[in-house]
Amino acid sequence: MQILALLVVTAVIAVFVALRERQQREMTQVRSVSEAVQRVLLRPLPPRLGPLRVASVYLAAEAEAQVGGDLFAAARTEGQTRVIVGDVRGKGLSSVSDAALLLGAFREAAHQHADLSALSLYLEQSVSRDLVELTETDQGSEEDFITAAIVEIPDDQAVVRVVNCGHPPPLLVRGRSVTPLRAEQPETPLGLGAFAASDYRADTFPLEDDDVLLLYTDGVIEARNAAGVFYPLAERLTAWTGDDAETLVRRLKDDLLAHSGGSLGDDAAVVALQRTPTPSHIP
Repeated sequence: MQILALLVVTAVIAVFVALRERQQREMTQVRSVSEAVQRVLLRPLPPRLGPLRVASVYLAAEAEAQVGGDLFAAARTEGQTRVIVGDVRGKGLSSVSDAALLLGAFREAAHQHADLSALSLYLEQSVSRDLVELTETDQGSEEDFITAAIVEIPDDQAVVRVVNCGHPPPLLVRGRSVTPLRAEQPETPLGLGAFAASDYRADTFPLEDDDVLLLYTDGVIEARNAAGVFYPLAERLTAWTGDDAETLVRRLKDDLLAHSGGSLGDDAAVVALQRTPTPSHIP
């Protein structure tokens, strides 16, 4: 009986170990695929774009997925820099396809439209068209939309132009002040243009040397701590004034994860753009 019991225990342990190793291999494969998807979908932003220092971070709500419905991209066009930060309705892998559609459209159209309003209108039309096609195979996508902030920063002017499509307002960090750049007339989210006609007029705000423009998704400001308190983004930024873009984003990432206990309820993306004195030659 002792020998039989030993054999049974040994068999159970062997099966458990085999299942655990199999699960670990599957998780490793999932991480590898997710990392590959993230590299293709969210290309790393360069540390400099013309006269701008750039820093960014992406935090997926589904830890193993490493990529979800939040998005960002930048394009260096003639004499200016264009950046988009957006948030697809929903979270996780189910929203990756919608994010990919918008990113592909932005990367191509940013070089073809001289006017920011025309670029925004094109993105609205592109997203709406693609979402209609998706509803033919996925009934759940008929209620999809994408909030986005699309910004344009010219090299030779101390301003930033913003088209806000239902997205949280960018924050301007200057000295010890943090100012939300609110649109006079916020536009509807991309994909909902059929319900509200708009010319996507851009609002213009000052952006001086050493100013930091922070673009983010609602996963940042809606992160809660154990007591259910939302993350106080503007308050934290005020305490970190004087930091460069990279240091600011690194502090924000660490503080956000500490506030939420290391786990976010929604995807979160942050892009910081810091204007530097314009050199004589800008690539």
